[in-house]
Amino acid sequence: MDNGEIESADEEMPSHGGRQYRPVVSHEQSIVQMTSMESGPPTEMPKQKIRIPSQSENVPNPMEGPSNGHDELNNSQRESKLELFGFDSLVNKLGLKSMTGEQIPTPSSPRDGEDISITIGSPKVAGLKLGTMMGVFVPCLQNILGIIYYIRFSWIVGMAGIGESLLLVAFCGSCTFLTGISLSAIATNGAMKGGGPYYLIGRALGPEVGVSIGLCFFLGNAVAGAMYVLGAVETFLDAVPSAGFFTDSVILVTNSTATNGTISEVTTIVYTPSLHDLQVYGVIVTILLCFIVFGGVKIINRVAPAFLIPVLFSLFCIFIGVFSAPRSNASSGITGLRSQTFKDNWSSAYQRTTNAGIPDAEGPIYWNFNALVGLFFPAVTGIMAGSNRSASLKDTQRSIPLGTLAATLTTSFLYLISVLLFGALATREELLTNRLLTAEVAWPLPAIIYLGIVLSTLGAALQTLTGAPRLLAAIANDDILPVLNYFKVTEGGEPHLATLFTAFICIVCVVIGNLDLITPTITMFFLLCYAGVNLSCFLLDLLDAPSWRPRWNFHHWMLSLLGALICIVIMFLISWSFTVVSLALASLIYYYVSIKGKAGDWGDGFKSAYFQLALRSLRSLGANQVHPKNWYPIPLVFCRPWGKLPENVPCHPKLADFANCMKKKGRGMSIFVSIIDGDYHELAEDAKTACRQLSTYIDYKRCEGVAEIVVAPTMSDGFRGIVQTMGLGNLKPNIVVMRYPEIWRRENLTQIPSTFVSIINDCIIANKAVVIVKGLDEWPGEYQRQFGTIDLYWIVRDGGLMLLLSQLLLTKESFESCKIQVFCIAEEDTEAEELKADVKKFLYDLRMQAEVIVITMKSWESHIDTGVQQQDDSVEAFTGAQRRIASYLADMKETARKEGMPLMADGKQVVVNEQQVDKFLYTTLKLNSTILRYSRMAAVVLVSLPPPPLNHPAYFYMEYMDLLVENVPRMLIVRGYRRDVLTLFT
Repeated sequence: MDNGEIESADEEMPSHGGRQYRPVVSHEQSIVQMTSMESGPPTEMPKQKIRIPSQSENVPNPMEGPSNGHDELNNSQRESKLELFGFDSLVNKLGLKSMTGEQIPTPSSPRDGEDISITIGSPKVAGLKLGTMMGVFVPCLQNILGIIYYIRFSWIVGMAGIGESLLLVAFCGSCTFLTGISLSAIATNGAMKGGGPYYLIGRALGPEVGVSIGLCFFLGNAVAGAMYVLGAVETFLDAVPSAGFFTDSVILVTNSTATNGTISEVTTIVYTPSLHDLQVYGVIVTILLCFIVFGGVKIINRVAPAFLIPVLFSLFCIFIGVFSAPRSNASSGITGLRSQTFKDNWSSAYQRTTNAGIPDAEGPIYWNFNALVGLFFPAVTGIMAGSNRSASLKDTQRSIPLGTLAATLTTSFLYLISVLLFGALATREELLTNRLLTAEVAWPLPAIIYLGIVLSTLGAALQTLTGAPRLLAAIANDDILPVLNYFKVTEGGEPHLATLFTAFICIVCVVIGNLDLITPTITMFFLLCYAGVNLSCFLLDLLDAPSWRPRWNFHHWMLSLLGALICIVIMFLISWSFTVVSLALASLIYYYVSIKGKAGDWGDGFKSAYFQLALRSLRSLGANQVHPKNWYPIPLVFCRPWGKLPENVPCHPKLADFANCMKKKGRGMSIFVSIIDGDYHELAEDAKTACRQLSTYIDYKRCEGVAEIVVAPTMSDGFRGIVQTMGLGNLKPNIVVMRYPEIWRRENLTQIPSTFVSIINDCIIANKAVVIVKGLDEWPGEYQRQFGTIDLYWIVRDGGLMLLLSQLLLTKESFESCKIQVFCIAEEDTEAEELKADVKKFLYDLRMQAEVIVITMKSWESHIDTGVQQQDDSVEAFTGAQRRIASYLADMKETARKEGMPLMADGKQVVVNEQQVDKFLYTTLKLNSTILRYSRMAAVVLVSLPPPPLNHPAYFYMEYMDLLVENVPRMLIVRGYRRDVLTLFT
């Protein structure tokens, strides 16, 4: 009888001895179609629908292409080499150049059995791809040079002064430049899909972080659209005041000292657009832009370059006007480029202003450097415009780094030069009160600047209203968050619903109408995204996984870390309250995604970090013996032996519950193993399937552990390999947990004793502790509360493992109402009290609460003498074991006499001392009788596992064990190993 009878209820594994493998030949339809393309002109080939066969289908040869004898000979020689390894079909599937020299068009990647349409002869015309200039540099430049530069930058120079304005530009520019370096590194580490920074962050930091930061970045882009719309409307109303339905006037009172010492007041009336005008025109413009966006991205891509021409021309006019401005003390405040004006405007002049930015001593807003950072930072954003167009670029790995960094450096240089020029151009009062100073100094007409501002801001708004919906659609298409399923779009489709949602957010922000309140909100969301990009590059660069091979080599993890820190510093400089709110929003989204989201394995950097941390921790543990203070049980749970289970249950459910009982608060790792008897080459796939099923079951039982399936000729061979090789370093399993084979005699499974004894001997040799669970079917579940005692029969010193197991049981809800009793054996009555006191002191030092009961050998002997002769429940089991052992021994002797050989059992020679056998039986009887006398009502009994006697048949040991566990409903048989698992010291 083989081991298959032991696991009689295990799942039937189909034999793979007759598994057929279809060779790769030229009859495959994909190869036939490619060779047939050469037989006629491409223009004559009609469009055919081809079914890609599955691996299990045999595809006949539908056609044969003509070939001459020479080509046929060469092709046959090449094909014979390819068919040996199946290279030709692999090359076809990958869409690479055939190793036979044929040009093979790149196919799609259909699944087996799917129908696809292939147009033979005329290649599919791809969409127009953009280069570095029009695909990245121009969009980034258009997004960076916007409304802030035209109507707020001169005001910022007047408020902060030239010195702090230079610091402001350098600080914010360094943030975006470092982020651009990180973006370049990640973007050149592989192909990019839609989603821009969301795609990069999600694939680097995982789906939860990617979705949370991606949604915040989407909100930032949607709000930025409102900022651009408000900027365009405000410029239009400043240029054409009569177009406003409402008019607000602000009276600015300034004190000036005359030459004779008298003080005179100069009153200036400044007209600003009404909030209601901004709201009305802003909503109308947003709706019109939304209609344009609905026309599709092709229309926007055609129109977008035209919006940049007015911007560049207006910049040219501004610089010409600055250099040609008259150098005089004009009453308007524009002095021209003068050194005195430069000196007067060098220092800062922070003060209170109205909501419109007009200086007012009683204004509600007080400006300082931190507030100006929040106002100016949106002027340097827009570096993600190129990555958002990754699907439209010819070469993303070349265009994104060059275009993004070139746009960042160009605009930063422009801002620095503008600070110096504006600071030397006009007085501070003019800088603070003239909101359109750039238009007034422009050459030849201010109308050029007004037109440039309106067109540039509307172009940036179009880009935002185009990119934000596609970002939301990309998040929805990843199918991580079910609530976003409404925004999914098909490949190549337009995200209409996402566009409507973006327009709604934009309109809400337009109704607010205050540009200075909107820009800090945008700043927080953009900074959060930039910090995510920098942290992604930092993590990937620091871990330096083999897959991290970016083409952009000018990066370092320290630069990425510095960029992330600058982003965080800027966030707190602007407003710690806004920072807390934005981080809280991102955290809430992260928590929601982790709870409600679907799992997405993207190979993110955190997985690599966990791997590196595990390796570092494993190396730090070393191979030395673990100190008892740091000892954790790592059980090796032996699944499915010695019992019947349903075919779809890979492990006894109570065995998984018991594995959890060995962990304190669920901390620790278990290794669940099962052995399949047979040949590894035939059963390798079945083992993988069984391993997946076991892993699923472990997760279902909420056990922290891993599953392993081993294929071996026999269970003994498989376990011997497991106990030697499983685990790494000090993370090797230290306790073997298995079920007691209660069915071996009932089912007449005669192979179990030798296998059982072999496993125990292997554990002893490998220095593994052993825990055998008897009565596993009656083991309590997680919520089945037990009452009574947990009794320990501490016969053999085991390093404290039995005591530790009892304490771990008390930490579980099912055993928390029990108390521990420790039974000890004393030689004489006089030693009983001394032994009891010593054990109590020992348990007290171990911080364990337990009652100590000492049993003396004399009382034990007298109990056995009277009990055996009267009504002890163990008598029948004792006499039955004696009878069976005598019969087995007699059969052994008869066999040895007939064959003329020494006594043999389990394939090896044995030496049987009948007196020693009776002593073992009698000792086991005494221990079983004591257990039944004192612990019949115990919740669970723990007893030491006696080692198998040398040179005794395995059958005898099973008889000893059966007698030990007789009539005990629930027992843990424990054997420690040569290491202490408990310590008295702190």
